[in-house]
Amino acid sequence: MPDALPDVFHELEADALPAAAETLVSIAADYLAETRSGDGPVSTPLTPRELAHLFDEPLPRRGRPLAEVAERLRREVVPASNRLCHPRSMGHQVSAPLPAAIWTEPLAAALNQSLAVFEMSPAGTAIEGRVVRWMCDLAGFGPAAGGTFTSGGTEATFTALLAARAAALPDAWTRGVGAEPPVVLHGEHAHYAVSRAVGALGLGTDAAVAVPSRAFRMDVAALEAELDRQTARGQRVMAVVATAGSTATGSFDDLPAIGRLCEARGVWLHVDGAHGASALLSSAHRGRLDGIAGARSLAWDPHKMMLMPLSAGVLLVRDERDLDAAFAQRAPYLFHGAEGERSPDQGKRSFQCSRRLDALKVWVALQRYGADGLGALYDGLCSGARTLHAALAARRDFETLHEPESNILCFRWVGGGELDAERLDGINLRLREAFNRSGEGWITTTLLGGRRVLRATQMNPRTTAADLERVVEGLARTGREIAARSADRP
Repeated sequence: MPDALPDVFHELEADALPAAAETLVSIAADYLAETRSGDGPVSTPLTPRELAHLFDEPLPRRGRPLAEVAERLRREVVPASNRLCHPRSMGHQVSAPLPAAIWTEPLAAALNQSLAVFEMSPAGTAIEGRVVRWMCDLAGFGPAAGGTFTSGGTEATFTALLAARAAALPDAWTRGVGAEPPVVLHGEHAHYAVSRAVGALGLGTDAAVAVPSRAFRMDVAALEAELDRQTARGQRVMAVVATAGSTATGSFDDLPAIGRLCEARGVWLHVDGAHGASALLSSAHRGRLDGIAGARSLAWDPHKMMLMPLSAGVLLVRDERDLDAAFAQRAPYLFHGAEGERSPDQGKRSFQCSRRLDALKVWVALQRYGADGLGALYDGLCSGARTLHAALAARRDFETLHEPESNILCFRWVGGGELDAERLDGINLRLREAFNRSGEGWITTTLLGGRRVLRATQMNPRTTAADLERVVEGLARTGREIAARSADRP
């Protein structure tokens, strides 16, 4: 084994040269060029079993030339991946990332800074602090505000509710939540991250109480009634979680009304804006976040509507001391500074210790495109959803479920109107599967009101009206074919 070390060191040095970097970066550049054109399939038709077989091989004991590894990436990995930069990719809330942010990733990896403490990432800590401050300003949070980058909205909401738990139960970190833990109220269409966090915090998932919705938004009257009910039974409410840009429909809760209720009751208001908080960058859509400054905490995912590569999530808090209190731990070998002094060390405010420099790509994107440029991209994605809505509303074979408030639209293939709701549920489910397998496009599906519906999310600014029309025609044709086959069955 020692005899192989000189060879490995030689390869390390060779792989550090620009030519080696070009070998790998060119794969990404070629991928972007190929998918931007709209040619080729949006995703792979290969099944999980087929893909597992493709990569079923013994552990490599000896290395191989970088060119061979790169060729496998081109031949096997790229074609078997979802092509999110394809203009007919309209599936999950994962972006077609901005090029400048993409090319920042190799630099972040090369620098390999750990943003736990300032001494491990001097420039990175300052950049994260600056980006967080910009985002706090956009939200209308004052000078006492702060925040931290997270892996995404799930971690951000978990951390926010951890801070809310520290405020409601100051001894919970050392003594637990007790026999009668407080409850968390959330909308019927809230992300599953809320109930997951409630369970992980030791409150028990029964403490996550869903409030009914009206038009896919939390019903404020029902929230007030639930707050009254909890008060009457002597139950403490730890937090209310409102949603700004729901996963299912992209809907925004009435933040001003919910905020007034929470302020009057002394209840922590957390806003899950993982998807919709980027509307703060938009002059046209910013009003959907009216009232956000009254929240105690806000989850915001730049890797969604700011079109950053995964991962880049952020949690903002109106008072940074709340975030410090969430993690009541000491680590003298890591965290330094006088008691009460504002520390730049982000590890004190984060669930993570090894923290990647994800703020760098957000900083670069803002430097390159500007906040107004990102706001214009947000507007374009929302406009695409409205264009799709208009195209579907003009047809008899589709039914739209809501007016789009952001870039998400739910709809349903209904054919000629002769099929009952239950049969349509099955057809719409199979329709999505067959359409995605065809490679013509990529959409998702969900349940609304107990019915199976189709769901399209505009995450690529290159998607045109022609792309949307092509997806509609492909779905319509696939729906007719499935309905005809099911009608022929005995």
